[in-house]
Amino acid sequence: MELKGVTEVSHSSKASQGTSQGAPQPPLPNTVRNITGKLPTAVTPAIRRLSIASLLGQGVLIVSGGVVRVTGSGLGCPTWPKCTAESLTNTPAMGIHGFIEFANRTLTFALAAVGLALLVMLWNLRKERKDLFWLAFGLLASIPAQAVIGGITVLTGLNPYVVSLHFLVSAALVVVSMLLVNRAYGRTGSTSPATAVRARPLVRQLSVVAAVASYLAVVLGTLVTGSGPHSGDSTSPRMELDGYLTTRIHVVPVYVLVATAVLLVILLWRSPRGDMLRNAAFLLVVSVLFQGFIGYWQYFTGIPVILVGVHMLGASLTLAVATNLIDVALRRGKDVVAAGS
Repeated sequence: MELKGVTEVSHSSKASQGTSQGAPQPPLPNTVRNITGKLPTAVTPAIRRLSIASLLGQGVLIVSGGVVRVTGSGLGCPTWPKCTAESLTNTPAMGIHGFIEFANRTLTFALAAVGLALLVMLWNLRKERKDLFWLAFGLLASIPAQAVIGGITVLTGLNPYVVSLHFLVSAALVVVSMLLVNRAYGRTGSTSPATAVRARPLVRQLSVVAAVASYLAVVLGTLVTGSGPHSGDSTSPRMELDGYLTTRIHVVPVYVLVATAVLLVILLWRSPRGDMLRNAAFLLVVSVLFQGFIGYWQYFTGIPVILVGVHMLGASLTLAVATNLIDVALRRGKDVVAAGS
């Protein structure tokens, strides 16, 4: 009996340990398994198209935010999260300003839908392609934060510093979206071609300088905007900064960017015609020259509304192109190993 009791205790103990430590996890509900079983197990054209849609959408959001500002529609919906105290959407009585502001808000929901679709499509790849999954997660997680900052912008009467933060979050989302596109298409990262040769150190260093100058120019551009006209509403405050001085400071990184981009093109000139890094450098030169031309044009013509919108488009383009350049320079290819080494 004693042996039997010991045996029973032993079996009971082992069963208890097996339940607490080694028991298999309960299976997922059939519905969830059916859904995840239909999701992609490799990067598909649909995932790539969604990444492009995210990049384009973030750029459009920046431009639409500029439209809100230059048309004086920043308080077209005077409250948040509703458009009015009684209505979630704009009403006919609110006129064009209410329509423009609510359209800008609606675009945020569209981008959230794209981000959610990307995350769902990447669910089965969350371990194999952590880079894609977490970039998509960051995009989706940032969109609600962006919406909240937009709400604070409205509730503070378009405080220029909050408006600047609102824009800079959108700028950061353009950067993340560009990285996502490159990874989805296998241009950079772990899935880039094994035969690709990594850029030489000088080119990599100049690419970093170009990207940092691009980002700094965009950040300083918010000070120029915050101290200038087109506040989004006639009652909104402005930054108490000297407009001429902030403009002069803003162009310093632009000059650095132009010089660096031109130097990169010279260094990469002899690369094959289809070389990705060479093309990235060319795109950066074109975009920064375009953006600089628009910037000077609007400065010397009194900052007309249409040019402000084009300048916002140029800012989105510059952010994407500069990010593409540094990503290709740092995250594509491997160093060439000398023979016999």
